[in-house]
Formats: sequence, C-alpha cells, structure tokens
Amino acid sequence: MDFIQQLKKMPVFADLPDAQLKDLYQITTERKYRKGSVIFLEGEQGEGFHYLQSGKVKIVKMTDDGREHIINILSPGDLFAEVLLFNNRDYPATAIAVEDSKVGVIKNTDLERLILGNNLLALQLIKALSQRLLFAQQKIKNLALHDVTARTAETLLRLGTEHGRILTNGQIEITLDLSRQDLASLVGTTRETVTRTLSSLKKDKIIDFDIHKITIIEPNKLKRLFQ
Repeated sequence: MDFIQQLKKMPVFADLPDAQLKDLYQITTERKYRKGSVIFLEGEQGEGFHYLQSGKVKIVKMTDDGREHIINILSPGDLFAEVLLFNNRDYPATAIAVEDSKVGVIKNTDLERLILGNNLLALQLIKALSQRLLFAQQKIKNLALHDVTARTAETLLRLGTEHGRILTNGQIEITLDLSRQDLASLVGTTRETVTRTLSSLKKDKIIDFDIHKITIIEPNKLKRLFQ
C-alpha cells in the first residue's frame, strides 16, 4: 500500500513491520500547507508528534526584538515537535512551510498508547530523539568554538548533504529557497557578515553562487575550514 511504502522511506519507521506501519498510519492525520504557511507557533499548546511527508519546513525561534532565528530546515522523513512526546507542554519553536508541504501529525496520547505495546517503535523513537540531541549539542559547540567562516562552511556542507544534489564533477548544488538573512540565521551571525564570508569563499573558488543557488566547488576544502 502507498502509505506503508511512504513510511518505510522514513528512517525512524523503516525497520517496522507492515502491520505496525498500518497501525501508525491509522492514528496519523495528514495536513497540507502552502509555502509560507505557519504549521504551529512557538508557545501554542502542543498537539503532538509531526513528521514531514513531502516539501520542506523550517523550525525557527523568535528573538526578543522580533528577529527570526532558524534552528533547522527539514526534508521529507524528518521528525519535528518530537520533544513533546511524553510531555504535555507548549511548542518550543515555530514551524513554517518553506515550500508546499504535507505533514503527518500523531497526537501524543495515541502515539504513547501505541508505544506501550511496541518495543521496536519505542526504540526507534529513542534513537530519533538522541539524534536530535546530538544535533543540538553540535550546534552549541559550533557557536561556542568556531568563527563565522568555520560556521558558514559547516552550515553549507550540512545543507548540501541534507538538501543538495551531487553533480557529476563532485560539486554539490544547493537550490534551497533561502535568503541571505535565512542563511545568516542558520550560521548564527548577521546578514552582512555572512554575505562577506560567502564572497570570500567565492573569491577563493571554494564555492560559487547566484540568486537561485549555491554551488560547493571544493567540498574537501570547505570541510577543512571547520575541522
């Protein structure tokens, strides 16, 4: 069945047997969002566990002065709002559709009830939560220990790995609809600083870019900037 094959493409569900995937699908509510639509707002009462079926979604925090700080950009198969699992709390960040997207939502009460009788599902979710914790720890480490050039290099390679495509010459093309402000938010700096850093990397022929895309010309050289 189509929904079983769709769930099998998601790492967190890939090892589950078809019967358990069917149980998951039966408690899933599917929602469609147009580009730019808010999926949920920071501070709203949490509804449940989300997973991205198609499209792209950004997770953002708002600063006290109203600026947007992008925490992560999600692709199909990624989980979000998973921190609400086993916790009756508000959403800790805002989720916005970067492009037309389809999202699966499972209420916490339904998922917790399913987990109680499914050790394999519980293990997969624990692994997913652990991966998200590692991501958060790495982001904190990068902000604390690396300069802007290193953080920009790490962010570009991560975007290339998660959202880019590898060209026949080994270069990586990133065509995400990201403004310079969006990229600066991911790096943890200002738009002006990230623009200067990109220009410097382009001058060194490590990357190239135009309005629509960023191309990583020398992935290994870019990687050495933050190692």
